[in-house]
Amino acid sequence: MLESQRLSGFLLINKPAGITSHDVVDRLRRVTSEKRIGHSGTLDPFATGLLIVGVGRDATKRLGELQKLGKTYRATLMLGATSDTGDKTGTIIARHPGPDQDPIGFWPSQNDVTAVLKKFVGDLQQIPPMYSAKKIAGKKLYELAREGKTVERKPISITISNIELLAYKWPKLEIEVDCSSGTYIRTLGEDIGATLGCGAYVDVLERLSIGGYRLQDAWELSKITSENWQNHLISL
Repeated sequence: MLESQRLSGFLLINKPAGITSHDVVDRLRRVTSEKRIGHSGTLDPFATGLLIVGVGRDATKRLGELQKLGKTYRATLMLGATSDTGDKTGTIIARHPGPDQDPIGFWPSQNDVTAVLKKFVGDLQQIPPMYSAKKIAGKKLYELAREGKTVERKPISITISNIELLAYKWPKLEIEVDCSSGTYIRTLGEDIGATLGCGAYVDVLERLSIGGYRLQDAWELSKITSENWQNHLISL
């Protein structure tokens, strides 16, 4: 097919857990036979949810625009412990006794949780986690972390426009977060846990939206085939 005749557009994909965002791109390269494919923002391997994939030259040129859009996430935090990655895939490095271990000790009430969540709404400074795809001196932070290295990271400016408390029963805290591009939900979870005084890591993470594009309109990756992918292609 001539370059001028190649289709270009976007696929809304519901990324499953257990694979990287790059794995999604690799699979779609095979399905579409198109080399020019990219995504609009990394989801951690354990995370699920909306991934916007650009297919073809014109679409991939616009991915930078999509990366700047705000996002909505649903996250379940596991209170009472911290991990070296900030999520359930890491090694637990500290534990805080809950009511099952220390029935007369302190653990956060729902009022405590509500009050703390309010503190994280607004403009914030956030330090990117070592286990992230952010690059410093040309190398991804998670590559350095896997080598046992920790480097200084400059804080970045983010905005949390809303945090909704969905459910809380120790040790699980479920929230929905509307945030600016560049926000690390794992870091937000750690900071919430630290402010509560008990620690936390992210147990479940799902991206619900990117700008005006919603997870409910996305397709399961396993259902995108070489015969039907063009039918799912949209223009943004």
